[in-house]
Amino acid sequence: MRAASVFMGLISMAELFPTSSSQRVRRNLLEAELVEYGVRRGEGKLAASGAFVVETGQHTGRSVQDKYIVRDAETEGAIWWDNARGMTEEEFDRLLADFISFARHKELFVQDLYAGAEKGHQLKTRIVTEHAWQSLFIRNLLRRPEPSELEGFLPEFTVVDLPSFRAAPLYHGTRSETVIACNFTKRIVLIGGTSYAGEIKKSVFSFLNYILPGKNVMPMHCSANVGKDGNSAVFFGLSGTGKTTLSADPSRELLGDDEHGWSDNGIFNFEGGCYAKTIRLSKSAEPQIWAASNRFATVLENVVIDPVSRVPNFDDNRLAENARSAYPLDAIANASATGTAGHPKNIVMLTADAFGVLPPIAKLTPSQAMYHFLSGFTAKVAGTEKGMGPEPQPTFSTCFGAPFMPRHPRVYGNLLRNLIAQHDVDCWLVNTGWTGGKYGEGTRIPIKVTRALLEAALSGDLKDQPMRTDPVFGFAVPVAVAGVDPKLLTPRETWADPQAYDAMTAKLAQMFHDNFAKFAPYVDSDVLKASPVGHPSVAAE
Repeated sequence: MRAASVFMGLISMAELFPTSSSQRVRRNLLEAELVEYGVRRGEGKLAASGAFVVETGQHTGRSVQDKYIVRDAETEGAIWWDNARGMTEEEFDRLLADFISFARHKELFVQDLYAGAEKGHQLKTRIVTEHAWQSLFIRNLLRRPEPSELEGFLPEFTVVDLPSFRAAPLYHGTRSETVIACNFTKRIVLIGGTSYAGEIKKSVFSFLNYILPGKNVMPMHCSANVGKDGNSAVFFGLSGTGKTTLSADPSRELLGDDEHGWSDNGIFNFEGGCYAKTIRLSKSAEPQIWAASNRFATVLENVVIDPVSRVPNFDDNRLAENARSAYPLDAIANASATGTAGHPKNIVMLTADAFGVLPPIAKLTPSQAMYHFLSGFTAKVAGTEKGMGPEPQPTFSTCFGAPFMPRHPRVYGNLLRNLIAQHDVDCWLVNTGWTGGKYGEGTRIPIKVTRALLEAALSGDLKDQPMRTDPVFGFAVPVAVAGVDPKLLTPRETWADPQAYDAMTAKLAQMFHDNFAKFAPYVDSDVLKASPVGHPSVAAE
């Protein structure tokens, strides 16, 4: 534990910072001062609204291939190594020693923050950054202690982010000069060679996903909100499926947009802020997110601004399709002050189906919910990543967040299934993608349609409506919903060529089958039967 204690006791460790350099550690600065440092150091620019605008260079998203977990006696049998790159203890210790040496010559910014709104599961977290704007970023996103709580603050987990540090692959055991090294036993993460601040928040999330199942708490990559009747809802979904947009409903209290836990007491937000995608952000379609992105001390990552007026252009993707806005929850007028709520009445699994096959909403049985949770399906389209061709690309990210889920998916799947059964939760699959054809041929399902369907589901009205059973996927689909064109509820009817729809459906069903094969040994037969028609295990019975 000695290596971890160096950074965890950062401010008082004379061996790390001699007296002459300790004055260059900026601890728990507030927003205005962090903005001043960021401007003075040339880290970014102020937008007309007062938001702080930064460019992250070549890394405009997470570096999944450069993330490592240290293999040791504790983690060896706990991590799902099929989904994780290992690093030896010796390699990590060499990396940590070089981080310490490198940091001695830097002006550093430290934030002591909480991860987790529920007191019994709150993680005291120390974030050490090389850039002032990254300190502002994480201050916006995690939960800020009261000043009195900072006295004697002893961190239980530490993240050190030094973007200008370059790893040496042969010496540190890395793939490149970029590294995200997670030592869960020593409770420290080292990030180097990337300025993308999302690595910081996802490092915290990954550690919570590692420790919370052992406390019988379900960690979730989801947004959440609460209705006026007190009924909460959880929205699972990968990036681009509408998780942030759909949970920011003016008629419901927002719990959070990305990361939550589900304990014996209910659900709770891990964070104190939101990290919203801003590409093509519209004031009319998403007024709350637009307003929060145009305020003092919000951090705008890779958002293009006019060089004269300094007004952000959210339609311009020349810096990144993954442009982002990081702001505290209190920037949303109807955000929850506590970050906690009761057990959810509804779970929504969001997918952006670019194949144009899935209905805009379907009701899932508990077995189907586990199947689709373990599948974690969405689809990427041309323009979202380099090297993609014109065809949509299926993405199956188990638990709707595979890169952040270090344990085997069966751990999270069984936790969720038990909680759904225990609290009699209604589960829905919602497609925010395409209809009338695949991407490039059909059209995107209008957001007003999705909102209308969600309102009917969350109010309880939808589950009492007449339903049809989808002949391939087996889930229940409403045949009519007030204010929604009935044709949209039956995707085959929206295609000009029904036979083409049938062929695409068969293709997508096969993709589900192929992906789920790795989970088949770990699930019950009823979950296997939730597969689309044609799964070998079903046919054999």
